[in-house]
Amino acid sequence: MRSSSTAKKSRAESRAVRQLEAVRRAVAPLAPPVSSFEASIRSTPFRILVSVLLSARTQDPVTEKAAARLFAMADTPGKMALLSEAEIARLIFPVGFYRTKARHIRAICRELGGGGRVPQTLDALLRLPGIGRKSANLVLALAFSRAAIAVDTHVFRISRRLGWAKGDTPVEVEKELERLFPRRRWNEVNQVLVGFGQTVCRPIGSKCPACVLRKTCPSAQPRGIRR
Repeated sequence: MRSSSTAKKSRAESRAVRQLEAVRRAVAPLAPPVSSFEASIRSTPFRILVSVLLSARTQDPVTEKAAARLFAMADTPGKMALLSEAEIARLIFPVGFYRTKARHIRAICRELGGGGRVPQTLDALLRLPGIGRKSANLVLALAFSRAAIAVDTHVFRISRRLGWAKGDTPVEVEKELERLFPRRRWNEVNQVLVGFGQTVCRPIGSKCPACVLRKTCPSAQPRGIRR
C-alpha cells in the first residue's frame, strides 16, 4: 500500500495538473502577449537567449519589437559583437534597463565567439552576463526543450495564490513546483501562468468572477484578489 504522504502528494499533483490544464484551455483563446512573443523568438537558440534577456522588466509586445529591430541589424553573435553598445541600446530602446542590457548583449556575443553556440546547461547559462536563474530556465525550455520551470513575477504570484507553493523566494517556489508537477509538465508552467497573469489573474484587478478556477482557488474573492 502507498503511504499516506505518497497518496497526499499524488492527489495534490493530480489537482494541480487539472488546474494547469483548465487554465491553459481557458487562456488560449484570449491570445495573451506571451504566446506571440514566444512564437516570434523560436528560430534559433541565440535569438531566444537575447530575447529572453531583453524581456526582463519589460512587457512582451515591447520586447518583441525591440528584438525584431536588433536582429534585423545583426542576426549572429559575430555580427552583433561588431555593433557598439550605443547602437545596441538605440535598437532595443525602450526596453527596461536598455543601456545595461546593451552592455550585457555585447559581452555575451563576445563570449560566445565565432561558433555562437548557446550553452545548454543551467550553470553555463548562469555564467553569461545578465542571465539570471529565471532567464536561464526559460532558455533551456524554449531553446532546447529541457525540463525547466522559469519563475517570473507571474509564476511566483499565481503559484502562491493557488496554493501550489508557499516559498518566499523564486528559487523556493521553483523547487516546490518541481516537486508538485511531473517533470513532463514543467515546461508548460511558465507559459500558462504568464498568459493567465496577463489576461485574468492580474496583479491588480484580477478577474476572479470570470476565472475558470474561481470555485477552487483559495485566494478568489468576489471583488478581486487583494493580496
